[in-house]
Amino acid sequence: MTEDSTGLFTIGELARATGLTVRTIRYWSDEGVLRPVTRSSGGYRLYDAESAARLELIRTLRELGLGLDDVRKVVSGEKDVASVAATHVAALEAQIRSLKVTRAVLSTVARRGSTAEEMTLMNKLARLSAAERRRILEEFVDEMFHGLHTADPVIRTRMREMAVDLPDEPTSEQVDAWVELAELLQDPEFRAHMRSVAEFNAAGRGPETPAGASMWFARKLVKLAAEAREQDIAPQSPEAERILGELLGDADPAAVLERMRAGANDKVSRYRELLAVVKGHGPASAHRAEFAWVVAALEARAGG
Repeated sequence: MTEDSTGLFTIGELARATGLTVRTIRYWSDEGVLRPVTRSSGGYRLYDAESAARLELIRTLRELGLGLDDVRKVVSGEKDVASVAATHVAALEAQIRSLKVTRAVLSTVARRGSTAEEMTLMNKLARLSAAERRRILEEFVDEMFHGLHTADPVIRTRMREMAVDLPDEPTSEQVDAWVELAELLQDPEFRAHMRSVAEFNAAGRGPETPAGASMWFARKLVKLAAEAREQDIAPQSPEAERILGELLGDADPAAVLERMRAGANDKVSRYRELLAVVKGHGPASAHRAEFAWVVAALEARAGG
């Protein structure tokens, strides 16, 4: 029944017509989301049929999770539904990603039996923004190559552009790896060692050395060492001599061994493994075993 047969509704009548509570409609009116058409002689707010339709829109937008400010802008025509929905989708995606990270952190805590202190650190590192993760990596690379103008530019670029970020749905293993990686990148001892690796790289390059030579050598090393291991060729065996010859060419074995020992450091190997896990490739793709095989073969020829 409408007020005085004018076609206008009181809040109570609007509530009965829409199934919403009087309290909810009054609250939305107080917030300026649903404005009354006029007021009765007694001062009561009155609404028309268009208000009832608008109320359905408001209810739908609220059920979809939009805040009152966005709802008010849609109803007033300040914003269209599509643009508000797009903004809300982005917010929901960020919230979903945060929940997935929370799930992964809690899974890691449960699996590792972490203490409260470890859990706090893990959560803090896992929730670093992409920009903060990028900053950690860039500071690490800048320190590693500072002043080394002859270092292989391809290596420098690849390290700087390397995406060290958790995926949208990280596993507990990836969260675990990222936490360890973030700690490692800020470890002064590790940074000093990686600086020495970069110095070795720079010292071994001349003006005629092509960019990317370090990458070509690493790929060739992995291929040849993997084949040797598949054929059960021991690093100390005579057959290993042929493989080293194919790998090194005219390079000085002693100089290569010195550089290889620097790169085969446990922390450096662990760094490569952690990167592989975060990227979803698994630790085997870091090729620790292949590098170790070549180092052992070179040491056997060097007499220790």
